[in-house]
Amino acid sequence: MPDYDAIIVGGGLAGGLAAVALERAGLSVALIDAQSPQTMRGGDFDGRTTALAYACARLFRRLGLWAAIEGDAEPIRDILVTDGRARSALRDGGASPFHLHFDSRELEAGEPLGYIIENRVLREAMLDAIERSSQIAFRAPAKAASVTRGPARAEVLLESGERISASLVIAADGKRSRLRTEAGIKINRWRYSQTGIVATVLHERPHKGVAYEFFLPSGPFAILPLTGNRSNLVWTEREEAAPAYLALDDGAFTREIANRFGDFLGELRLEGPRWSYPLSFHLAQSFTAPRLALIGDAAHAVHPIAGQGFNLGVKDIAALAEVLEEARGLGLDPGSEGVLANYQRWRRFDSASLALGMDGLVRLFSNDFGPLRLARDIGMGAVGRVAPLRRFFMRQAGADLGRLPPLMQAER
Repeated sequence: MPDYDAIIVGGGLAGGLAAVALERAGLSVALIDAQSPQTMRGGDFDGRTTALAYACARLFRRLGLWAAIEGDAEPIRDILVTDGRARSALRDGGASPFHLHFDSRELEAGEPLGYIIENRVLREAMLDAIERSSQIAFRAPAKAASVTRGPARAEVLLESGERISASLVIAADGKRSRLRTEAGIKINRWRYSQTGIVATVLHERPHKGVAYEFFLPSGPFAILPLTGNRSNLVWTEREEAAPAYLALDDGAFTREIANRFGDFLGELRLEGPRWSYPLSFHLAQSFTAPRLALIGDAAHAVHPIAGQGFNLGVKDIAALAEVLEEARGLGLDPGSEGVLANYQRWRRFDSASLALGMDGLVRLFSNDFGPLRLARDIGMGAVGRVAPLRRFFMRQAGADLGRLPPLMQAER
């Protein structure tokens, strides 16, 4: 029976990145995914983008992935957050009286606030690294028929009949994680009655690396800069209204975007298909079970209001790689209870704090109640005028606060 240090179930962005990080930490890894690599490399497999925080980009550099990504990663130089539509926020070249402006030049590290990268670019870089590695056994397409977690080892039976074993199984199998359910780990979960609509647009004027987030009554409307004169839109709409917008032809859909977008980037044109997904929150009550660790969406899922979903998963991966590398160096069993307890202590509280903070923002900004809107606008204006507070929120958005794993720390 092939034996590994870790078996990762789920070869998406979180699972693929975990495989590369654990290999760098000196562990042998088996990666299992139901999709073939050819399918995952397809242009229509995933049309979404990722807002990669600047501290998370450091991990990609240290893992040797950045060279394959950099040319398609658009730096975020500024972020403008405001209530109302773009055209009211930017009339006559100025922002609304109540707004929040983050400028990357205020950061001591001299880094952009983050990067907007198409998921297909991230996936290609990870798949290339995985396929080059002699320490990652990539089984795809393949499905785990059963997972047995014993006192000394864990064993995975594939539907093909093959059996493989490891000290630790890592669940990277998404929001509806089967491994999490089978381990009896409960989650706190609720829906937002909102749908996320994602599309990419071409525009005639340059975005200059500025990301915009406008809080509309139905929810946030984000304009995220991509390479070239392109932007990715993350449009939060009421669940009952979203199907009607998605059913519009391209011309009518573009006009609806323009009504929210404004004309500050000139004429708009859709590029590629539209995507939509229901928005929900969940947080696992434990990130570990005997011989099992949860990462990414298997552990938590948050609203896209601040673009922190994937970054939370990157922190999981960096922390788990550090914990397992340290255990290996000390001659400890990487799947033992004590080692997994270190990962749980490191990530559970930090994830819960950020996830609940994001949930509070959703509830604060996804409404049009007059007094509350005035209070939040005044709050944004106050934060925008206090430099230490601005820098705190910029570092929070950059995943650069708290106990950072070495893979995410700034170079000294």
